[in-house]
Amino acid sequence: MVAADTSPAPPHVAVVAFPFSSHAAVLLSFARALAAAAAPAGATITFLSTASSVAQLRGASASKALPANLRFAELPDGAAPAAKEAVPVPRQIELFMAAAEAGAVKAGLEAARAAAGGARVSCVVGDAFVWPAAEAAAAAGAPWVPVWTAASSALVAHVRTDALREDVGDQATSREDELLVSHPGLAGYRVRDLPDGVVSGDFDYVINLLIYRMAQCLPRAAAAVALNTFPGLDPPDVTAALGEMLPNCLPLGPYHLLLPTTAAKDDTDTAAPADPHGCLAWLDRHPARAVVYVSFGTVASPRPEELRELAAGLEAAGAPFLWSLREGSWPLLPSGFLDRAAATGSGLVVPWAPQVPVLRHAAVGAFVTHAGWASVLEGVASGVPMACRPFFGDQRMNARSVAHVWGFGAAFEGAMTSAGVADAVETLLRGEDGARMRARAQELQAVVAQAFKPGGVCRNNLDKFVEIVCRV
Repeated sequence: MVAADTSPAPPHVAVVAFPFSSHAAVLLSFARALAAAAAPAGATITFLSTASSVAQLRGASASKALPANLRFAELPDGAAPAAKEAVPVPRQIELFMAAAEAGAVKAGLEAARAAAGGARVSCVVGDAFVWPAAEAAAAAGAPWVPVWTAASSALVAHVRTDALREDVGDQATSREDELLVSHPGLAGYRVRDLPDGVVSGDFDYVINLLIYRMAQCLPRAAAAVALNTFPGLDPPDVTAALGEMLPNCLPLGPYHLLLPTTAAKDDTDTAAPADPHGCLAWLDRHPARAVVYVSFGTVASPRPEELRELAAGLEAAGAPFLWSLREGSWPLLPSGFLDRAAATGSGLVVPWAPQVPVLRHAAVGAFVTHAGWASVLEGVASGVPMACRPFFGDQRMNARSVAHVWGFGAAFEGAMTSAGVADAVETLLRGEDGARMRARAQELQAVVAQAFKPGGVCRNNLDKFVEIVCRV
């Protein structure tokens, strides 16, 4: 008589994406790294997102080989098929989250089981924004391990929202310059730096409400939390505050460096990056640390008058510039600006630039940014000082971190002016303060590089993360 096989089934990890903005792409990069690291454990990774998100991600990653143990499955999005194109993004988010609460994540886990040949999901990893995944994981008898994609300081603020609201009340405007010294982990920040929806703004706006409910869920439901940071970046009080509020906080960032090949100079992702507008060849024609790179990401955008001030400031600074700006905004630039830049070779304006290779390029000496967390980390990992013009969300907090907590850049307090832009560029590229900021950025760059070497702290934390999510 043959004895029954009692060995545990191999791990099956479902990775649940938030299918809006750049979140899904970030999480797919994370899932690729997890799949590669978990392959020796025999783990299967199923990436869950909505049908439209999966289609977009498949197209964007068509040139990259996905790990053999990574597969896709779909989450219901809650929208009527015929109406999707006409639904504004905030409403799409409302519909998605309502569907997630009503059972869409549970349905997604069933789809993951089917995609994996019937293998039950043993762990649910996911974007922390999709907090209904905690209940779905519990129903499946699996732990929930959220992935936080933004800054640690912002996470502290969100988890402490109730305490902050009780303290500040309706005095956010009159107390905007007050330091939050009575709140652990937030002593370096002012009331005005807090993310939207914490003590100011519309508390019921879809994103603000989503994050508030997420922050209530994390402390009681998470088995561990992946953090998009590295040891040595966050001040000790931030690290201590998170450690007291949340279980098993593992700094694994910047996430774009998690795949071992991504950190290498000769890998297939970076050796010949997509560069349809010739940004890297244009940078090759400039000396080291001479160029200012300007980008406000895919969502944030200055108002027309501020765009014109920025353009005038770049011209006044006299430094060569590379500006990634959506083509729809080009008509808003000052008359003749694009022609002058092209004629003199002083600037290159493109609708899109390969940001990571651009920031790594030796010619780039300064970065004007909206202070989105992914951009901040890409600047840090490249050793480039930055001037931050935050717009919304956690960007003010990130800008405060860059300028005052870490000291490798400057922050505009409000809208950019031509004089302010010219002064910032001059300071970062040529001034003594800029040299000090550059040295600090390069110090942190060295810490990042050390953390991602074999045996480095982020590599070890990834091993710990894999051990947690592959436990069956």
